[in-house]
Amino acid sequence: MDTSERIVIVGAGVFGLGAALELKQQGYTSVTVLDRSMPPVPDGSSNDISRIIRFDYGDPVYARIAKEAFDLWQTPEFSDAFYQAPCLWVCQDGTPERPVQPRAREYSEKTKRVLTEMGQPWHAVESVAKTKRLFPKLNGKLATSGFDGFYNNTAGWADAGKAISRLASRCAAAGVSFITGPSGQVEEFEKSQDGTIKAVRTLNGNRVEGDKFIVATGAWTSSLIPTWNSMLAAGQVVGYLKLTPEEVAELKDMPIYFNFSTGFFCFPPHAGTGYLKAAIHGFGYTQKSDKAKVSSPGASAVASRANFVPEDGMNRLLDGMKDLFPHLAPRGFERTGLCWYNDTPTGDFVFDFHPEHKNLFIATGGSGHAFKFLPVIGKYIISSLQRSLSQDLLKKWSFPTGFRDSFQPDVFGGDGSRGGPERRELTNSERSTFEAALASSYRQSKI
Repeated sequence: MDTSERIVIVGAGVFGLGAALELKQQGYTSVTVLDRSMPPVPDGSSNDISRIIRFDYGDPVYARIAKEAFDLWQTPEFSDAFYQAPCLWVCQDGTPERPVQPRAREYSEKTKRVLTEMGQPWHAVESVAKTKRLFPKLNGKLATSGFDGFYNNTAGWADAGKAISRLASRCAAAGVSFITGPSGQVEEFEKSQDGTIKAVRTLNGNRVEGDKFIVATGAWTSSLIPTWNSMLAAGQVVGYLKLTPEEVAELKDMPIYFNFSTGFFCFPPHAGTGYLKAAIHGFGYTQKSDKAKVSSPGASAVASRANFVPEDGMNRLLDGMKDLFPHLAPRGFERTGLCWYNDTPTGDFVFDFHPEHKNLFIATGGSGHAFKFLPVIGKYIISSLQRSLSQDLLKKWSFPTGFRDSFQPDVFGGDGSRGGPERRELTNSERSTFEAALASSYRQSKI
């Protein structure tokens, strides 16, 4: 371990900041983070008013590490952004009008089995009637036929924007350097003949040299480096329904609700904004670039997520809200947005060196479930960089190369926790509307 190496990190989300802080804590003297915005990056998947913090997983590896992180969320270092709340997980049958994920029940059963093997409690709720007795604030029908579920009191949610701000401040206090704006928006890598990366070049021509480079750019990764069909940027719909102060107080003790079958989930109210946030953990939408042939959210710096979701995504949000709070659903959402996941075929992270560039390390593939690991993620990224993790973890988080010669969208099925209809490409009309909303947010960022 040469702590005098110059480490350049591209991306100021949970992976990039977590890695930067871990490096400084290990004594590295030169750590620089580049991004087009100061963290929390407005349209990054690490930024929002809420993220679920839980260790209910069908995969024992993530369950174990998430439990490690969960315990830390309750410590003074992280607790000012953490709110404990029960998490209710349900499944249901589908209809032609409301298709559901057939793997949902399998994933639910795997999750309960993993919790039991860990010695962690969970509580069955086999009917809507029992659920309403336990959680009377949920006054809708909750689900169609085939309802089944469980809840875990050992769960909660984090104010993601606040947590990222705190993490960025800790990085700065530890001596991490930040370069943002056009000087931090990386456009290309300068390579030697043997593939070694010498420097990054940014939007305004700034050149930053380094000895090792960490790419932690989330859904923007495939548009920046060759990923050979092993990652897919997919937009997931999010909606924010405005509550009155009285409604915030009334619903403050509601559980986090997550429907494995439809992908719909909803948080307790966010007191600071008065929003009731709902979203879909589904297969999402892609937006392929004619030039790069990969899906991308768009590169411009923005002031906030573009206020746009496709009509069918809006309908899924409203349907889910009707199931929980039919009296609130007609109010609609004050604003919406697309949260861009960087999906991998199995939903596993990628913490590995790029096969063609020996000093280019990739830390991405959050696949919609990475934020909860914020207190520990840096340790696992840097241990992967140093190749000091167990062989099992190094293999699990290795760079996928099996799809290099052919794009196979059907392989991006995730870990079984996604719900709702199949992934689809945004239509030309939807792309035009989305681009206009992005342009509006970009103009606001310049004000």
